[in-house]
Amino acid sequence: MDGSPSSKLPFLLTAYQYRFQRDEKAMARHLVDGTTIGWGELGTDLLDGAPCELVIALTDGDQWPSTTLDHLVTPDGSPPVRMNVTERTASDQDLDWGYILRPNGIEVINPRYTAAGPTVSWDADPRCDFTNPATWPLAAERRPLTSPSTVRRTTTAGSSCAVARR
Repeated sequence: MDGSPSSKLPFLLTAYQYRFQRDEKAMARHLVDGTTIGWGELGTDLLDGAPCELVIALTDGDQWPSTTLDHLVTPDGSPPVRMNVTERTASDQDLDWGYILRPNGIEVINPRYTAAGPTVSWDADPRCDFTNPATWPLAAERRPLTSPSTVRRTTTAGSSCAVARR
């Protein structure tokens, strides 16, 4: 999933805490395994189950659907291939940011500069300011890199509290 931490972390934390009821495996099944190619947009549907005040704070009351990249057309007409990014291949991809769902939080990687990054605690308030990594609420312990977790270029989110459409 590509996109700046200031826009992605609030949605991912809220989705984990509410929609997926603190189950990172269920969240990974939805975000990683639940799409054929990848995500075009994380929509407010990821915010389902969150308190209306939180959804409004994150979206200013706007509502938009998550969209997938299911209708891509390749230059040579061949079927599009899913973009899987692992810890081992992240630096070879043209991504600004990568997100790895860990049992203790979301590891945030800038593949252009590092192969590993800080892990934001799953308990972090989604309304935190995620523009400065030095102030992020980090998970207590760092999990060693083991099996390749998948990071996908993506965007998604959604909620019944939102009142306007983007």
